[in-house]
Amino acid sequence: MPQQVARTTDVGDGIVAVDTLYMRPSLDASHLVASGGRAAFVDTGTNSSVPLLLDALAQQDLEPAEVDYVFLTHVHLDHAGGAGALMQALPNARCVIHPRGAPHMTDPSKLIAGTQGVYGKEKAFELYGEIIPIDADRIIEAGDEDRFSFGGREVRALHTEGHARHHYCLHDPQSRGVFTGDSFGISYRELDTVNGEFIFPTTTPPHFEPTEAHKAVDRIMAQDPEKVYLTHYSRVNDVGRLANDMHECLDGFVAIARKHRERDDRQALMRDDLFEFLGDRLVAHGYDEGREAMWSLLQHDMTLNSQGLDAWLSWLER
Repeated sequence: MPQQVARTTDVGDGIVAVDTLYMRPSLDASHLVASGGRAAFVDTGTNSSVPLLLDALAQQDLEPAEVDYVFLTHVHLDHAGGAGALMQALPNARCVIHPRGAPHMTDPSKLIAGTQGVYGKEKAFELYGEIIPIDADRIIEAGDEDRFSFGGREVRALHTEGHARHHYCLHDPQSRGVFTGDSFGISYRELDTVNGEFIFPTTTPPHFEPTEAHKAVDRIMAQDPEKVYLTHYSRVNDVGRLANDMHECLDGFVAIARKHRERDDRQALMRDDLFEFLGDRLVAHGYDEGREAMWSLLQHDMTLNSQGLDAWLSWLER
């Protein structure tokens, strides 16, 4: 079998974005952070991404034994599905996980069941394969404000709920950046225009909570970042404007959910309205490729976001 060659982008400050090729190119990034001959990964993609991450190491003249940490911003499988397999290839690494997420990586059975509930058993296996547990003695539970050092570089975990209760971000003072997982939304490079990057929230099930999602954006901005590194997809720079856009979109998403709360077919109605809401914003942002191109990029997210909003409404109704 030919060696898989990683598609990497040097985003500066010792950070390389690695395309995990989850679902399509430029949808899901792992970030390789190098400092002083040591390294760390932030998020991993899926099992099929692991050969790409190892090739990215080789491209940077780094050995697997020189990786000290695998940081998982949260344990949704597009971020953490390959972590167990990757840890098997990194003899000295420790996996850093939110305390609420750590049990799901030592025993992923509930995580697998939840994923199968969203995608179905066959599709879930097609997307993620067999989820490999991580030995408990190789896991560090990241408390809020905990600091981690490698190669003279120090990063700090910031608990951020809203997208998931097991989510943290990673503040990196050296780059004046924050690795945000899904707490600062999604910004696909295909949606960039002359007006800059476009961003929107990800409200996937089962734990979306809008008040906490707003707080997460504010906490990220309290670090005074010059840029943030998204898993979907990599570095964005105009963080002040994008934070305002995130707040506006969160409010817009919640308004759409409340509008359809009493409808039996509310999930489908929310999906369609979310797309129209973002489509109008994209046109105003200068995107001129048309609704069909938008839909091809956003359909998956609109389905998941409507499912998450539906789960939030169900929680309110309990």
